[in-house]
Amino acid sequence: MRRRYVLWTVLFLLAVHLAVPSGIARAADDKPLIFDEANLLSPEERDELNAMANEYGAERETDIMILTTNRVENDAVETWTENFYDEYAPGYDKPHGNTVILTVVLDTHDVHLEGYYKAEKYLDGGRLDKIRSKITPDLSSGDYKKAFEKYIKTAHRYMGFEPDVNPDNILFNIWFQLGAAAAIGAIAVGVMAYRSGGRVTVDRRTYEDTSTSRILNQEDRYIRTTVTKQKIERNTSSGSGGGGEGGVSSGGHSHSSSSGKF
Repeated sequence: MRRRYVLWTVLFLLAVHLAVPSGIARAADDKPLIFDEANLLSPEERDELNAMANEYGAERETDIMILTTNRVENDAVETWTENFYDEYAPGYDKPHGNTVILTVVLDTHDVHLEGYYKAEKYLDGGRLDKIRSKITPDLSSGDYKKAFEKYIKTAHRYMGFEPDVNPDNILFNIWFQLGAAAAIGAIAVGVMAYRSGGRVTVDRRTYEDTSTSRILNQEDRYIRTTVTKQKIERNTSSGSGGGGEGGVSSGGHSHSSSSGKF
C-alpha cells in the first residue's frame, strides 16, 4: 500500500512539472536585472522586462541592466552608477563582467548609460549616445516601459555590429535591403523584356547619302577666360557632444558612458 502511495505521488509531481509552462520556469531562473527603486513600472512590467533583458543579454553574453531611483544624494549619477557596479558586481558569466547599465534619476531627470568590458567595446560612447537619443522622448512622455524595451532591444542590436561601424547606416536596414533587391529585380526584368522585343536596326544612316552629305563650314572663336575665387570658411566649432567620454570606477573598472536629461 505504501509503495502504491509513493508511486502515485511521484506520478502526480511529474504531471505538475510537465504542466507548468517552460516560460514560467525560465522566468523563475532569471537573474534580477531591473532595479526599479523609483517604482516607474508595475510588477508585471518589471517581470516582463526582466525576462526580456535576460533573454536578449544571453545572446550577447552581457548583462543588460536598468536602475531607477528618485534621487542621488551627494554623488553625480555617473559616480552613483559606478559604485553600483563596483558593489553589486554584475556580469554575464562572472562578477564584474560584461554589463551595460541604464540609470534613470526621476527628481533631476538624469538619464545615464555605462558599458563595461565587452559592452565598453561594442557600446562605446557614440553608440550609447544613439541609444540615449532613441529612448529620451519616451522617458520625457512618461512611457517608461516602452523606453526600457527600446533600450534593451537597441543595445542587443548594436552589439551585433563590429566596433567602428555605424549600426544605423541605412545599408543595414532590412527594409532598405528588401527594397533595393526588389528594385534591382524590376530593372533586370525590364531590361530582359525590352530586349525580347527585338532590336531597332534602322537609324539616320540608313537614309543618308554620304556622297552629298558633308560639313560645309566650321569655325572656333576664342573670346576670353574668367577665373573666380571663393573663400572656404573653416569650421572651428567643436560641436555638441553627448557626454560619451567614459571613465574608470573607484574599483578600477573602465567603462564607456553617455549622460543627458529627459
